[in-house]
Amino acid sequence: MKRLHAILFALGFAFLGFLVWRMGARRLWEQFTALGWGWVPIILAEGVAESFHAIGWRYCLSGAHRRMPLARVFRVHFAGYAVNFLTPTASLAGELSKAALLAGRRRGPEATAAVLIGKLSFAMAHLLLVIAGLGAVLPGLPISSGLRIVLLLSGAALAAGIGTFLLLQARGRLGGFLRRLAGWRIFPRSLRQFARPMERVDVLLRTFYRERPGDMVRSVLWHLVGYSAGILPIWCFLFLLGKHPGLATAARIWLLSLWIDLITFAVPLNLGTLEGGRLVAFRAFGFGALAGMTYGMVTRLAQLFWAGAGLVNYGLLIARPGSRGVFASKRIPGISPGGCANERSA
Repeated sequence: MKRLHAILFALGFAFLGFLVWRMGARRLWEQFTALGWGWVPIILAEGVAESFHAIGWRYCLSGAHRRMPLARVFRVHFAGYAVNFLTPTASLAGELSKAALLAGRRRGPEATAAVLIGKLSFAMAHLLLVIAGLGAVLPGLPISSGLRIVLLLSGAALAAGIGTFLLLQARGRLGGFLRRLAGWRIFPRSLRQFARPMERVDVLLRTFYRERPGDMVRSVLWHLVGYSAGILPIWCFLFLLGKHPGLATAARIWLLSLWIDLITFAVPLNLGTLEGGRLVAFRAFGFGALAGMTYGMVTRLAQLFWAGAGLVNYGLLIARPGSRGVFASKRIPGISPGGCANERSA
């Protein structure tokens, strides 16, 4: 799995370099400086969106974690955001960090369940927005029928994958599924490591979906709000460039960008695909590749800013006595030294 991440990271980096070369670094800089201080609200909007996502994740917490103050939830969420952005692991390290920061004594399985449910809720909101936007975006796109079919099939495949993940969680069979994949020699070492502690986690997952379906719905709704917050920065960006788009147009650009993000989720840091996706989306609606590439770079700057803030916060969290992080321990939350899931949770 590490090798796959490394290959995808290298390909993404090469693609980003190609895009910068093709657009011209000087032209990109001139477009960026034309914004003046207009990039500041775009950066702030990224933080607002992530705050909504943190609220959505709060509804996925169980047990003692449900009493955790909202400020603490924000801090753990942004710490995970920082690790996800700064490590080329396709969002895996950040989720492990969140679980490790949540896990106190005998609470490892609860923390792991919260992260798994939150990840699924986040993906479901992403998928729902993409599906809702298909009717608004796809008919007007100036693309070939072949590419249109590829986009639809890739989206359908991801929808099937997310739906399968939901069923496995709701039925408490995620551990068995991971063991089966490992038996088929699909990333066997990594999957066996994750499968060992899943017995207790599967019980918690079944309990959550049976007793708290309303919290899952609330979580998805808050994630939808967080994703929708991306519309205003696009409108603001184009307005600053003198384009004066309507909010409906900005929304369509954002929905197409989300679609591309969904089908390229496996690329670590969305390196190259984020910038390329914005380029394609802006160009598809007549605003030019240069504007799209510039917006992608501004978005990358916003992510870097909040990742830096999250990294400082992460350091403060793990500096507290008893706090743990993914870099402080290689154990998966919920695994005892003997390799079995803890049988009790607080």
